[in-house]
Amino acid sequence: MYTPAHFAAGPDAIRDLLTRPAAANLVTMTPQGLLATLLPFVFDPSIGKHGALHTHVARNNAQWSEPVIGEALAIIQGADAYISPSWYASKAEHGRVVPTWNYSTAHVYGTLVIHDDPAWLAGQVRRLTDVNEAGFDHPWSVDDAPERYISGQLRAVVGLELVITRIEAKAKLSQNRPDADIDGVVAGLAARGQGASASDVERARRQ
Repeated sequence: MYTPAHFAAGPDAIRDLLTRPAAANLVTMTPQGLLATLLPFVFDPSIGKHGALHTHVARNNAQWSEPVIGEALAIIQGADAYISPSWYASKAEHGRVVPTWNYSTAHVYGTLVIHDDPAWLAGQVRRLTDVNEAGFDHPWSVDDAPERYISGQLRAVVGLELVITRIEAKAKLSQNRPDADIDGVVAGLAARGQGASASDVERARRQ
């Protein structure tokens, strides 16, 4: 991934992308060509040198059963937004401004491990559920559903573990603009209801 130095994501930004509730596009090269699936994941930092991403996929999805050639890739995307040059103070000063797009992303490479074990899957589904239900007033639990029903659901999926070998991450969040322009970007994003992107810009300015 092309990453100019001023857009390189720091450790805090990478940790945020890995640990917040999210889904990633898992991409694998196989004898049948490229395969990709959008999957929710949980990050486990205790595995290997860089941690691992844990997820599961439908058993009918051929991606888990096709041999992987080389590394697998998970593409994690943070908040992203169109940035209008009309938000820049520089527009009134000299007019030499153009639109751009702000975003945060991590390309997570690793070795894909298949887990077709009910105990591993049950633990993964519980962790995934707990992470995503944490913000609810009345969180749903796997135990809220009948055990027989959950057992049947688990038989329909296969566990995936991406043991991370390297991470390339980029946070393109207006760091290359003057402070007055950044103020305008934050205000413009907030006015359009894109609070997550506005917060990302503010956080990048403080780093």
